[in-house]
Amino acid sequence: MRSCKKCFGLLLAIFLCLFSCSKESGQKKSIAVFVPGIIDDSPIYTNLVKGVTLGVEEFNATKTEDEKVELFIFEAGTTQSEWQGKLTSLVATQKYDVIFSSNPSLPDLAVPLTTQFPNQKFVFLDAFCEGNKNIFTANYNQEEAAFITGVVAGLMTKSKKVGLISGQDYPSMNDVILPNFQKGAKSVLNECEVDYRIVGNWWDAKKGAELADAMSMAGVDVILPICGGASQGVVSSAKEHGFYLCFFDSNSFLRAPENVISCVVNCQEKLSKELTTDFLANKIEWGKAVSVGMKEGYIEFVDDDPLYLQNVPESVRRTVEEEIKKLSN
Repeated sequence: MRSCKKCFGLLLAIFLCLFSCSKESGQKKSIAVFVPGIIDDSPIYTNLVKGVTLGVEEFNATKTEDEKVELFIFEAGTTQSEWQGKLTSLVATQKYDVIFSSNPSLPDLAVPLTTQFPNQKFVFLDAFCEGNKNIFTANYNQEEAAFITGVVAGLMTKSKKVGLISGQDYPSMNDVILPNFQKGAKSVLNECEVDYRIVGNWWDAKKGAELADAMSMAGVDVILPICGGASQGVVSSAKEHGFYLCFFDSNSFLRAPENVISCVVNCQEKLSKELTTDFLANKIEWGKAVSVGMKEGYIEFVDDDPLYLQNVPESVRRTVEEEIKKLSN
């Protein structure tokens, strides 16, 4: 009798396990997008959200209601010191199969969480992390983007002084963007000087304007702002003082039609959509880090905008085109 009860108990336990496992495996997939900033303040985050949303919508279009993927968008704000706590809180809900984001600093925040929450997966764009089985990263080839922007700046400066204003110091800026911007400028104008200044955050437009004003007073006549919302202050300064602007990440000619001479676009919407589709098809190679650039079609130099054709002389455009061909090959 006692052995029968034991058998019954064992069978019940097996049944409950099978039931719970089948229920878990049959649950809807869920995706969260962690925006390290504010969507409306940044084209790169706007396009991240657009791409993931399109990928989810295309997947859901062919699925039943029970199979459709759930999508959650979370804006973490511009205070970087709060990102770790907010990302931890998002992961701790254990609601999301994968969290998408885009920022070079995100892998450092996520790696400790992969030990605490071993089932949580992350896909990071514009970032690098290799070897962690919970993380996949796709890093834009910022060497190319920075170099070609430097070429334009070096060709267009009359004072032989160009500048870069960054929101903060971070590895990609110090190790890749700044040195390659310098390299590009000096490749066409060896005596060109590069003035580098830091806002200290990604939102202070007033500080951005103050830095740009000071650089202009020092003779800088081409500035590349990579400082998030603070770039609006740089734009205002350019309009007031008449210096040129170069931009990363998006087509920004309309922000200052008489001042912008160069825009390099990261195809963030395209890449985030493709990676969303790959995740839903179980094609992500976890632990892998890939680099994408002009050759792969994920970085584009905007050479067909009417304002580019208007603001940049043909001789300069020809030189830039030749340099882009070299990079693409």
